[in-house]
Amino acid sequence: MNTVRQGRQKALIDLNEPTLDRKALDEDTFRRVIAVERKRTERSKSPFVLMLLEVDDQHVAKAIRALDSGMAVLLATSRDTDLVGWYESKHTIGVLFTGLMPGDKSLILTTILSRVTKTLREELTFEQFNLVKISLHYYPDDWVEKGPGRPSNPALYPDISSRDKGKQPMLILKRAIDVIGGVVLALICLPFCFIIAAAIKATSKGPILFRQMRVGQHGRQFTFLKFRSMYVGNDYSVHREFVTKLINKGVASETPEQGNIYKIVGDKRITPIGRFLRKTSLDELPQLINVLLGDMSLVGPRPPIPYELAAYQTWHRRRLLEVKPGITGLWQVTGRSTVDFDAMVRLDLRYATSWNPWLDIKILLRTPLAVIRGSGAY
Repeated sequence: MNTVRQGRQKALIDLNEPTLDRKALDEDTFRRVIAVERKRTERSKSPFVLMLLEVDDQHVAKAIRALDSGMAVLLATSRDTDLVGWYESKHTIGVLFTGLMPGDKSLILTTILSRVTKTLREELTFEQFNLVKISLHYYPDDWVEKGPGRPSNPALYPDISSRDKGKQPMLILKRAIDVIGGVVLALICLPFCFIIAAAIKATSKGPILFRQMRVGQHGRQFTFLKFRSMYVGNDYSVHREFVTKLINKGVASETPEQGNIYKIVGDKRITPIGRFLRKTSLDELPQLINVLLGDMSLVGPRPPIPYELAAYQTWHRRRLLEVKPGITGLWQVTGRSTVDFDAMVRLDLRYATSWNPWLDIKILLRTPLAVIRGSGAY
């Protein structure tokens, strides 16, 4: 058993093996490499570890010397398959330990940390070593394991942060469209909301609004609002089983009438007025409050329930990283219930990569027709 463990540890990293002279990757290149490695992990299921070495800015000259020494040590002693570069130029060194075998996460992190620490202690002065702060970041990061409300690890997505900074003017415009559009739509729909609220109260017991925790951008959770369309006291394990099967197998039912749709056909938990609200998508109107609060956008991917996220493959999570969730989106106006779950995610990713304010306006203008047709709404 000890031999097996030692073999696994040696396979993780061997900082004692000399390598050919190498150069550190610059910040832009290193951040692009992280994005490539994430996609490689999505396909291969082989995890990687990002190690960051930061320094205390209070001692600039000494910190720079410590970083330069640390960079030289890591370039000289890390494996050829590991990538060394500037995560943040002249402030943070990054090392990507790639090609790791899936296994005990804590063992992998402990092994890497102990070997790196040992090597740096041997090669750096005592003062230099004490200026360096080491952190390890494992990918894929487990959002579910972190618990409710814990977002994704931003250290693993520096490319997205950099892209957001470049898109800041457009993001401000998108937020302006959300606020102005949300206020206008709320005022227009307010009379209908009073009628819907009265109908819900008159036809079934329970609250007017349905509140549920949903997962937003970067894995942050928020309280999602809808008009209640179901009887109270339902067993939600039915939906959990249904949607887990849909995500894992692509279809949730073998029956033709169920097809690929994301909601259960003929769900007996739904009230008569709730069936009408769902068919017309009027149950979504309270989400305008979520938009005004900043949890959602008018346009974006639909926010999943936490137990849906638990069933996601790693690449599915990308739909939650780049844009806020929305009330309507590319999936709703093109595929909706005619495509399987993977195709829905691809539509969301297509929106995320090609997003601009004009695309949002185009989707918003196409949404009323999709609602009137009611195709795929249950």
